[in-house]
Amino acid sequence: MNMLVDGEWRTDAYETTNDDGAFDRQETTFRNRIRDDPDATFQPEAGRYHLYVSYACPWAHRTLVTRALKGLEDAISVSVVDPYRGEDGWQFTPEKDGCTPDDVHGADYLRELYVRADSDVTARVTVPVLWDKRTDTIVNNESKEIMRMLDTEFDAVTSRDVDLYPDGYRETVDRIIDAIYEPINNGVYRAGFATKQDPYDEAIDDLFAALDHWDDVLEDQRYLAGDRLTEADIAMFTTLVRFDNVYHTHFMCNVRQIRDYENLWPYLRDLYQTPGVSDTVRMDHIKDHYYTTHPDVNPHRIVARGPDLSFDAPHDRDELPGTPPTALEAVSTND
Repeated sequence: MNMLVDGEWRTDAYETTNDDGAFDRQETTFRNRIRDDPDATFQPEAGRYHLYVSYACPWAHRTLVTRALKGLEDAISVSVVDPYRGEDGWQFTPEKDGCTPDDVHGADYLRELYVRADSDVTARVTVPVLWDKRTDTIVNNESKEIMRMLDTEFDAVTSRDVDLYPDGYRETVDRIIDAIYEPINNGVYRAGFATKQDPYDEAIDDLFAALDHWDDVLEDQRYLAGDRLTEADIAMFTTLVRFDNVYHTHFMCNVRQIRDYENLWPYLRDLYQTPGVSDTVRMDHIKDHYYTTHPDVNPHRIVARGPDLSFDAPHDRDELPGTPPTALEAVSTND
């Protein structure tokens, strides 16, 4: 797999699986924090920060959904890379539909920004990237931490009174995010990139046991943490929305589809129909990325045609107790 080693681009730097044939995800590199604190190096300010994302990537998608629900579109700008990630890594191809140039530095490849932030960096070049235009560096490239910062540190510049990590729910939200990460969010990759039968079987068992569990939980409550839409739902959504179109076939997660689940399927539609969320979903980018970027999984790079899912179909989840963030009134940033 391609990565930067001491600031130099290498195409043979590391393997995605270990000796046992199990998928081995690498740690992210930049872990600074934005804090609403006058002594903080990185403080929340409108217009100061820029997100680099791919519509295809579920981790980057978390930050786009959070940005939309919090009403931060005018406060935090975005650049979108090409869905195809080749030997040169993520690329800016503004001539393609849904893609943009690098509006900050005019880079051709995302790796240029990693080196700009640290000339000797050793890291995988991943999205999302949260960039600080003032200090000209990467703040953070860990999706969970970016999601949390956008949610909790930018209330002074948001256009909506939305709290996705509310008091009284925080311990539950953290527990759920941790609980779904390994079997579900990372589990689809553990299955798809396994190179031996045993780690694949283990990943599949973990994945569908977890999906079955959360389907049961959602029978009596609208959201994962209860009656409030939280960061935990965003973390689940970006995996579920890709599942039937990609993970079921491409990653051989084919025991069941999400649309086979009595509660997960309407729950997914409920989240998708939350105003602002559907605008962050580009299924064309998602399918193009997965089916063309992983030649070890799909050597002929043929993009599967189906399925055609009705994310806009009625979900009836509003009959359960719960308050979607759209029920909250917008607030003026001038108040």
